[in-house]
Amino acid sequence: MSAVTDAVRTAAPGGSLGQSVRDSLVVAKRNLIRMTRIPEMVLFGIIQPVMFVVMFTYVFGGSMQIGSTTDAGVYKDFLMAGIFAQTVTFATAGAAAGIADDMQKGLVDRFRSLPMARGAVLTGRTVADLVQTSITLLVLAIVALAVGWRTGSADPTNAGRILAGFGLLLLLGYAFTWIGALIGLSVRTPEAATSGGIIWLFPVTFVSNAFVDSSQMTPWLRHIAEWNPFSATVQACRELFGNPGVVQSDAWPMQHPVWASVIWSVLIVVVFRTLAVRKYRQADG
Repeated sequence: MSAVTDAVRTAAPGGSLGQSVRDSLVVAKRNLIRMTRIPEMVLFGIIQPVMFVVMFTYVFGGSMQIGSTTDAGVYKDFLMAGIFAQTVTFATAGAAAGIADDMQKGLVDRFRSLPMARGAVLTGRTVADLVQTSITLLVLAIVALAVGWRTGSADPTNAGRILAGFGLLLLLGYAFTWIGALIGLSVRTPEAATSGGIIWLFPVTFVSNAFVDSSQMTPWLRHIAEWNPFSATVQACRELFGNPGVVQSDAWPMQHPVWASVIWSVLIVVVFRTLAVRKYRQADG
């Protein structure tokens, strides 16, 4: 901790934006170092999505109808975009618990006593969580390939579209960690933060097109699923990956999923970062 303190105190002079970036990187480095010292944090974060891949692939594969078929292979390719998106959004709980834990231990109070940008503590935490999410997503993609998931084209020129799909997933995950940051600042214990960070994710991820064809839902539920920010990213990834299950719908997010995904994610970052930093400053007072 003393190394982090010294690094912040000796930050080179500069504009407020430059200082904010430097301070955020220092805090992110601190969280990444902590992550390497507690490897079970990363391990448990990887095990859960791997279990989802295996369970959904082999338990539900062949019983889910996608379009006009119940072929297990079709469902496998349909499923993976949803599993990827669910994995990055579940990083919200980790962000909430981590910030609540730092608050409870008084570490955040120590940061407040330093001459550093107020939003740096939260930005550094979300950046570190993004790195962890990237590692989890990489491992999950390898597991998906192992169980038979394939993109729609083996053409090397398709690599850009595939990378764009994963980029959208990471952007969505980063956006949701800001929701987690706000939750972590709003509760008293890490346990409450974990519960508060994950319980609302179940309706968000399951009332969507992630695991079932939303066109088969009742009309009112289908409209909710189609305008769900989570669904937009799933739809965009299926389109970019060339996987089956790109739902035909008149809803704008389903017609323009890539743009919808970017707009939703950026909007979530702007709104919840503003609220989280304001909450942090109020606590400071």
